[in-house]
Amino acid sequence: MASIFVKSENGKEDYYPLGQRTNVVGRDEALPIQVLDKHVSRKHMQIRFEKNDGRYYVFDMKSKHGVFVNGTKINGEAVLSDGDYIRVGETVLLFTTLDFKDKENALSHFKKFGERLNTTLDD
Repeated sequence: MASIFVKSENGKEDYYPLGQRTNVVGRDEALPIQVLDKHVSRKHMQIRFEKNDGRYYVFDMKSKHGVFVNGTKINGEAVLSDGDYIRVGETVLLFTTLDFKDKENALSHFKKFGERLNTTLDD
């Protein structure tokens, strides 16, 4: 089952298993994946599973500041692949197709993945 990890600008990390339903992401407190970021719309984007092709898609819900996948702004929707980074406002989400037995294991994986992307001062 695919998941997303959310890292907010204050460094807080969250994990959300996606399942095969449509997930709306935004600032609205009624959403299952709430992102508290002043540059995120109330209903900013959707992540949905398409049963016909077994893939996940991200869809910009006409947000003011856009949705970026791996640094590129999307127009409408885009297919997601394992390891894709999605940026909404100042918040980064990591999409993965990996399955985790619990939140602790998932966040441990996310931290290890993030360490590989960081550079040192010697680089």
